[in-house]
Amino acid sequence: MQKEELMLQKRLIELSKTAYQRGIVTFSDFLNLNELNILHTTPKQAFHACYETFGGYDYSERQMVAFLPDALCYEKKYPISILKIEPLQKKFAEKLSHRDYLGAILNLGIDRCKLGDILVEEDYALIFVHKSLETFFVEEVTRIRHTNVMVSVETEMEGSYKPKVKEINGTVSSLRLDSLLALAFSYSRSKLVEYIEGGRVFVNGKLITSNGYQIKENDIISARGLGRFRFVGTISNTKKGRIYITIHLYV
Repeated sequence: MQKEELMLQKRLIELSKTAYQRGIVTFSDFLNLNELNILHTTPKQAFHACYETFGGYDYSERQMVAFLPDALCYEKKYPISILKIEPLQKKFAEKLSHRDYLGAILNLGIDRCKLGDILVEEDYALIFVHKSLETFFVEEVTRIRHTNVMVSVETEMEGSYKPKVKEINGTVSSLRLDSLLALAFSYSRSKLVEYIEGGRVFVNGKLITSNGYQIKENDIISARGLGRFRFVGTISNTKKGRIYITIHLYV
């Protein structure tokens, strides 16, 4: 591990120790895929308390870790706020991208670790942020590129928001990681081998470097630079022995 990765691992272990010793739930900041991989690959016995992860909605990519004392059955009351950013005048609003929203927010000096996912809709965006930043966002985020915007706090959270998906049906020779990636992104399996072995593909937040890794139903596959999809399941087998499957590509 590199120095930064070791520091993160140490910080997560300390959070678990605090949860255990004080009997309270402790939270990390939002973790990206690489950081979640460090969490998932750290031996369970290194943590003093069990943990769960959540990012504000089902299938979120960036997630917080909650360390739970005494295997506490914990409701998902994470310190996460959902903020809606929309133009003051829709008639004159620009078409804004994920990069536009993220860039404007980071330019205000906000640390990336305090931000979760950004879900971009047709004329607004939902942004998951650490609850401590709720007031700051409402008061300070007033402009995205050339568009004047307003920020409001959404009241509903757990599982209420889902990213848009494009359903893809197709056949694969097996449920290997490279086969599903090829179907999702229209890449040849040979090109994907180097991509996978280069450490750019994660399954359920865990780094996978074997192209033959077997994917299971409802697994979330994230490929850095390509996108993310969920393997919904198998529909049937063809006469030629191939497998007809459904995946949901997040768009």
